[in-house]
Amino acid sequence: MFEGQPKGLYALALANTGERFGYYTMLAIFTLFLQAKFGYSAGETATIFSSFLAAVYFMPFIGGVLADKYGFGKMVTLGVFIMFVGYLLLAFPTGTDLFGKTLMFGALALIACGTGLFKGNLQVMVGNLYDAPEYKDKRDTAFSLFYMAINIGALFAPTAATKMTNYVLGLNGYTYNAQIPALAHQYMDNSAGMTEQSAATLEALKAAQGFTGSTADFCQSYIEKLSEAYNYGFAVACVSLIVSILIYYGFRNTFKHADCNAATAKVGQTPAEELSPAETKQRITALCLVFAVVLFFWMAFHQNGLTLTFFARDYTQAEASGVLGMTFNVFNLVLVAILVYALFAVFQSNTRRGKTVAGVVSLAVLGALGFQYASREETVEVLPQIFQQFNPFFVVALTPFSLALFGALAKRGKEPSAPRKIGLGMLIAACGFGLMAFGSMGLPTPDALAQGAEVSLVSPNLLISTYLVLTFAELLLSPMGISFVSKVAPPKYKGMMMGGWFVATAVGNYMVAIIGYLWGGIELWIVWSVLIVLCLLSALFIFSIMKKLEKVA
Repeated sequence: MFEGQPKGLYALALANTGERFGYYTMLAIFTLFLQAKFGYSAGETATIFSSFLAAVYFMPFIGGVLADKYGFGKMVTLGVFIMFVGYLLLAFPTGTDLFGKTLMFGALALIACGTGLFKGNLQVMVGNLYDAPEYKDKRDTAFSLFYMAINIGALFAPTAATKMTNYVLGLNGYTYNAQIPALAHQYMDNSAGMTEQSAATLEALKAAQGFTGSTADFCQSYIEKLSEAYNYGFAVACVSLIVSILIYYGFRNTFKHADCNAATAKVGQTPAEELSPAETKQRITALCLVFAVVLFFWMAFHQNGLTLTFFARDYTQAEASGVLGMTFNVFNLVLVAILVYALFAVFQSNTRRGKTVAGVVSLAVLGALGFQYASREETVEVLPQIFQQFNPFFVVALTPFSLALFGALAKRGKEPSAPRKIGLGMLIAACGFGLMAFGSMGLPTPDALAQGAEVSLVSPNLLISTYLVLTFAELLLSPMGISFVSKVAPPKYKGMMMGGWFVATAVGNYMVAIIGYLWGGIELWIVWSVLIVLCLLSALFIFSIMKKLEKVA
């Protein structure tokens, strides 16, 4: 899996890990921040969230066009500095007035622009490493490893956001409660219009926080301190970007030769593949067809930061115990991931020494997990954003299985093509939301819940299982799609076509808001069923054009 890869892959992957850690730390709490600080409704939050995601994934198209002209490395460096300024502005505590909102939206614009210059162009350089003949057959594996590195950063992000939230609230004598922000805004906006039940609940929560002042003072104070806690969470991204750029420049010699495009290629470098106008058109058409499919996957997948987070906050048990409780400690998840890789090394290592070391590591990890279980807390508090750690954990833990499976199929000449994997990913994504639809039956609508309807909170296992199934889909779709683009894109348009992949992602992310608009008076199982139907239709479309896609793959 790791053998025979160029050193530049690891340098670029680690640089991306640092940047993604900061981004996903911010994203884990972003919608919660919008509703807690500004009191935005689900629809308003969905619009802002989806627009930001769309901008983040659209700007790599612009960044790719610029990189095709000026160079990939220059755009990556510029992107890091622009992102840093954006995160820094987002970390500043402000009021909820026009200035505060303007500063927030300005920060989001800078983050989107910086990401556009950084993300796609870094991935193009990864692809350029594999243009050399000796590395061509390792391209798909490389992008799976690169994608795994992204998710290592994302794995720790929700915990970083949660720890920062709890720490800052604790300094001010508060603990996190998901019900307080919405009730506090109801009280501050129209206390007379609150139902008796909602008012009583707010008074009980105030007492539980140990606040002895007026309800108005409590609402104002809690919202301010919670918003400040989220500001500190955004500041984490600034630190992660510093680490990222240090890695990038510290190991630049290992990938410097990949920082070239058709216009800047030097004598002695591998010449760019020459394509006829007809071949160029055929490849671009095939890529555009794939782009049209994947936008529906991202529309469904990025519900993790919106409706799935709302579901975690409003419909899911806020405590866990036993083995389930252990899964909400990122340290335990890291141990499990290490165990997976150690066991793979036991069977795949070519030397007795390697097998012995891997066996010792496996036993040590099992011992550490046993100790963690014996010393675990009886119950663990579950904050809504923490569920977002499961998707990156599953990516990291399942990547070896994915590579082993497709490696075995490749040896037999039966490995599915990248487009076929994308189609299978869409089918599996439909199954993931099928779990949510089944688990949501009988639950009150969000509007009914806001009016005080009783709800039987579901087990955290529902969301964890959904993230597991969606991760299977993601592993088939995202790294394979990026690999397909880097392989098929005409040399003169590599940056633009990688940007095109992100434009499709951007459109899908903007469409995330559609589900946010449905979040209100519609039964939850119907909301999830919309995503099921869209994923199935997308799978049907890509299988119908499979021959055309596989012809250029």
